[in-house]
Amino acid sequence: MNTTNRRVLTIKEAAKLIDGLTEYRIRQMCISGQLPCFMAGKKYLIAEENLYKAVFGKDYRRESDVA
Repeated sequence: MNTTNRRVLTIKEAAKLIDGLTEYRIRQMCISGQLPCFMAGKKYLIAEENLYKAVFGKDYRRESDVA
Protein backbone atom coordinates (compact mmCIF):
# COMPACT_ATOMS: atom_id res chain seq x y z
CA MET A 1 0.00 0.00 0.00
CA ASN A 2 1.36 3.39 -0.99
CA THR A 3 1.03 5.92 1.81
CA THR A 4 1.85 9.55 1.18
CA ASN A 5 1.80 12.33 3.69
CA ARG A 6 -0.42 15.11 2.48
CA ARG A 7 -0.16 18.38 4.29
CA VAL A 8 -3.28 20.53 4.54
CA LEU A 9 -2.86 24.26 5.09
CA THR A 10 -5.06 27.09 6.23
CA ILE A 11 -4.99 30.33 4.25
CA LYS A 12 -2.71 31.91 6.87
CA GLU A 13 -0.24 29.00 6.71
CA ALA A 14 -0.24 29.06 2.91
CA ALA A 15 0.51 32.80 2.85
CA LYS A 16 3.47 32.32 5.19
CA LEU A 17 4.82 29.51 3.02
CA ILE A 18 5.15 31.53 -0.21
CA ASP A 19 6.73 34.99 -0.18
CA GLY A 20 4.71 37.64 -1.98
CA LEU A 21 1.39 35.81 -1.71
CA THR A 22 -1.07 37.42 0.69
CA GLU A 23 -3.92 35.85 2.62
CA TYR A 24 -6.34 37.99 0.60
CA ARG A 25 -4.97 36.71 -2.72
CA ILE A 26 -5.08 33.08 -1.61
CA ARG A 27 -8.68 33.51 -0.47
CA GLN A 28 -9.59 35.04 -3.83
CA MET A 29 -7.91 32.15 -5.65
CA CYS A 30 -10.00 29.69 -3.58
CA ILE A 31 -13.23 31.54 -4.25
CA SER A 32 -12.57 31.82 -8.01
CA GLY A 33 -11.57 28.16 -8.33
CA GLN A 34 -7.96 28.89 -9.37
CA LEU A 35 -6.78 27.08 -6.25
CA PRO A 36 -8.49 23.77 -5.43
CA CYS A 37 -9.53 23.72 -1.79
CA PHE A 38 -12.27 22.53 0.52
CA MET A 39 -14.07 24.03 3.46
CA ALA A 40 -14.20 22.80 7.02
CA GLY A 41 -16.79 24.96 8.69
CA LYS A 42 -15.88 28.48 7.62
CA LYS A 43 -12.20 27.75 6.96
CA TYR A 44 -10.70 27.13 3.55
CA LEU A 45 -8.24 24.24 3.63
CA ILE A 46 -5.68 23.78 0.88
CA ALA A 47 -3.55 20.74 0.07
CA GLU A 48 0.08 21.87 -0.02
CA GLU A 49 0.66 20.19 -3.39
CA ASN A 50 -2.34 22.04 -4.88
CA LEU A 51 -0.92 25.34 -3.64
CA TYR A 52 2.44 24.72 -5.32
CA LYS A 53 0.76 23.56 -8.55
CA ALA A 54 -1.48 26.64 -8.68
CA VAL A 55 1.37 29.07 -8.02
CA PHE A 56 4.34 27.47 -9.80
CA GLY A 57 2.71 25.27 -12.42
CA LYS A 58 1.82 21.62 -12.92
CA ASP A 59 5.35 20.24 -13.16
CA TYR A 60 6.60 21.96 -10.01
CA ARG A 61 8.36 19.72 -7.48
CA ARG A 62 9.76 20.77 -4.16
CA GLU A 63 13.49 20.13 -3.72
CA SER A 64 12.77 17.56 -0.99
CA ASP A 65 10.54 15.59 -3.43
CA VAL A 66 13.27 15.33 -6.07
CA ALA A 67 15.99 13.78 -3.87
